[in-house]
Parts: sequence; C-alpha cells; structure tokens
Amino acid sequence: MRILLISDYATSSGGAEVAILHLRQKLRERGHDARIFSTTARPAGMRVCSEYRCFGTITPLRVLLQTVNPGAFFGLRGVIRSFKPHVVHVHLFLTQLSPLILPLLKNIPSIHHVRWLRPVCPTGSKRMPDGTICQRSWGAACYHEGCVPFAVWPFIKLQMTLWQRWIRVFNATISLSHAVKAAMAREHIGSTIVLWNGIPSSSSCARPPLSNPPTVAFSGRLVRVKGVDVLIRAFSKVLPVVPSARLLIAGEGPEKQRLQRLANRLGIGYCTLFTGFLQARELEQHFASAWVQAVPSVWVEALSRAAQEAMMRGTAVIASDIGGLAEIVQNEDTGLLVSANDVRALGAALLRLLTHRELAEKMGRAGRRFAVAHFDENRYIERLTQLYSDLRKMRRKTGQQPVSFRPLMQ
Repeated sequence: MRILLISDYATSSGGAEVAILHLRQKLRERGHDARIFSTTARPAGMRVCSEYRCFGTITPLRVLLQTVNPGAFFGLRGVIRSFKPHVVHVHLFLTQLSPLILPLLKNIPSIHHVRWLRPVCPTGSKRMPDGTICQRSWGAACYHEGCVPFAVWPFIKLQMTLWQRWIRVFNATISLSHAVKAAMAREHIGSTIVLWNGIPSSSSCARPPLSNPPTVAFSGRLVRVKGVDVLIRAFSKVLPVVPSARLLIAGEGPEKQRLQRLANRLGIGYCTLFTGFLQARELEQHFASAWVQAVPSVWVEALSRAAQEAMMRGTAVIASDIGGLAEIVQNEDTGLLVSANDVRALGAALLRLLTHRELAEKMGRAGRRFAVAHFDENRYIERLTQLYSDLRKMRRKTGQQPVSFRPLMQ
C-alpha cells in the first residue's frame, strides 16, 4: 500500500514524533511505500526527516500558520496528486499544518491518530495556569482563565472552529489511550479505537541485575509540563538518606538552564547529570543501570513513550497519576503512581525504591512482562495495517460516509 503519514513535525524531538518516524520505518520493512508530509519546523540542531515538506516555524509566526497554513494546503494537494496514497494517516496537525489540510482528504480513506489533547484543548495540556486539571470545554474560558492570551484567542477560536467543521473527513479515529478517548468523548468527538503505541524490544530478556549507585532516570523534553523541576526537588529530599544516589536527565528544551541552576541551588548538581538529547541506543546504554525511571508530568499525558520504553527495558516506573500514565503503570506492581506536582509524594516514592533494591527489581520484572504482553511492536503494526486494509475496503462500499470499526483494545 501507499501510505501517507502527516505530521506537524518530522524530527526526533518528542515521543509522538519518534513514534511517527518509527512507524514509517516498520511499514517500509513490511513492503509498504510509507512517506511523511510535514513542515520544516524543527528545534535547533534537529534534522527534518520527511519526504515532503511545507513551511513551518517555531517563531511567534506559528500562531498564524497553525490557524491557516496556505503552504500546507497547496503542498499537500500536490503530494496527493503525485503520490496517490491509498490511505492517509494524520497524526499531529494543529500546531503547524492547520485544519486547512482537512478538506483535501475527503476522497481518500483517512485516519486521525490523536496523540495528545490538542484537538480538545488549545494548549494541549488540559491544565489551568494554577496547575490544576481543567474540567471545562474549550471556548471563552480559555482566555478568561489566562490559558490563551487575548491577542491570540481570535486565531485559536478560528482554528478550532475550522477543525470541528471538517472533522468528518476522517473515516476512523485512533486514541492513544482510554484517557484520550474519554476526553474526546466529553467534547462529543467520537473515537472507536484505542491503541497504545508499540515499542521495540531491545533484547529477548530484561537488563542485568541492578547495581550501585542507586540511579533515577528521566527522559523527555525539558519543558515545564514534564515536571522535571518537581523531580529535582524530590530528589534533593532523597539524597540525605541515600547519599550515593544519582540522577540522570536526558533531553533538551528551553528549561534546561533553569533546571541546572535549580539543581545547583539545591546542592545536588554534583550528582545530577544532564546528558542532553540521546539517540535511542545511547539512551538505553545510559539507562540500563537505572533503578527507577521517573515520569513526573504535571499535565495530562496522553500516554508516555518514555514510561513504555522503561517498562520494556525492565525498569520500575514512578509516574504522575493522571492521563494515560495511570493506564499503563500498575501501581504497586510495575511501579508507583503519585499525585502530580507533589514533591513530597514523589520523594517518598523515590526513597522507597532506592532503599529497597529487591522491590525495584521486582517491579522492573513486572513492567517488562506487562510491556511484552501489551506493547508488542509487531502486533501494533499488524493492527494498523489491518485497519488500513479495512478502511480501503469499507470506503469503497460506503462512499464518503464515515465508518465504524471494532475496537482494538489492549
């Protein structure tokens, strides 16, 4: 099949982007002609890895592009005419490409893969400025509560209006987790498929036994919503009890310098290593000896590729008890769940595992079993390709009307 993957970004800068690039690779290995259409937007130092591109930016001009991006419309129209995809699989499109691309899909079997909460929340976080979880629908509350600046609100309102007007071009919607599906349903946006990401298994067995020093690992973008500052504060409470402990932080982002200053101010800079961005193989090498991997997000994570990778490796996970994280981290079995943005709770959980190696080992083994059973990459790709085939067949029978599929629950 000819499969066109669409995404705002085609870099390896985040979990969703990595998943899209990896999906293309695995589809090609199975004989499909899979290609990516994206914008040129990229963080400094990152390479854009798509076959087809239109203009994108991470400057303030993005406010205009994510609302109406003419380059995306004309660029995608040309790609559809030349590539003639059998199926279009849309991932991220509301921060660069804009809803303007959607009418182009009305005559092609199309899937919307909801990888975060941006389709129902202008900030994508469902988080209020005070840190609490938002329970309201998008609308005037977004600027009344200070989530969206008033000057930006007209553009966001137009974008969300266009998105809802053209949503029915999709023949199927995949939600990354049950949490995402529930959030979509609250906004009356149907989603019939829940499909957790597939994760490659690094080896046929889990990592070697844990050894000193007790190490905590974090992997992800260094942005406020990832809660790395909460982790650093929590780790500083642990260190007096476990003075040999170490903290590894892998990733890049606008918060890096602030986080480094915070670690130094709290007196833990000497045992905290900021590795920068690591490719998958390098990351596994650095994290193989970790006793626990922390996912301290303060926003509603759709899922968490970092948590999935840790579990596949056989590392116990401590995560915030929100969003998709609460679905895949089995509390007191594969890891521990704590309240988001709670330094004391996170510190207590870290201390518990860093002082009980056997418990960390036990939870890591349980996480590995869960990951092998539920995150199998081959099964994930098989389900997607079956969906692609079903779409093509059912589209021929039903014309332009959206169709339903049996749920692909984990």
